[in-house]
Amino acid sequence: MAEKVSPTLDKRVARSRATVLMETYRQLSEGGIGGVSIDAVSKRSGVSKTTIYRHWPSRSALLLEACASFGAPARVPGTGSLRGDLHALLTSLAGALDGTPWSKAYPSILDAAERDPEIATVQKQLHAAFMAPFEAVLQRACAAGEASLQGRATSELVARLVGPLFFRRWFSREAIDGRFVDAIIDAALK
Repeated sequence: MAEKVSPTLDKRVARSRATVLMETYRQLSEGGIGGVSIDAVSKRSGVSKTTIYRHWPSRSALLLEACASFGAPARVPGTGSLRGDLHALLTSLAGALDGTPWSKAYPSILDAAERDPEIATVQKQLHAAFMAPFEAVLQRACAAGEASLQGRATSELVARLVGPLFFRRWFSREAIDGRFVDAIIDAALK
């Protein structure tokens, strides 16, 4: 008779997996993808390498799952105006870029995605998830007849909105304040 597989993980297994993922996420946040090793995760988490490899057959598999746990995307706001919704989303993104661990690790994910197809897939999924609220707000406003959006590609507008924040965070390292957010919205909606 075949052994029945429980649809839920044993509590010890779930706890070990959570511990390993938390440690991997911590290492990603501190040193990027290059700063993560199975040896270090094992040592710092207290979970044996054998157990880690039982759940993740490779370092890439572990990194993929840990990357997928990077913060939840912002909720789609409903302020009643396109400008208000965009301001809420951009302010939330600015806060995440300023003070969350993923903003420190994300550049290394982008770098690794250039060479590793599995990481490239995860990066694409992360990007889509983080941009989805912007797409939803713009599509909703377009469907409502927002004149400033007629005939414009949503993906181009999203790039105009979020690109300046990424530039300031990772390239110029200038502050992202409310005035800058307002200027981004004004430029994108012209």
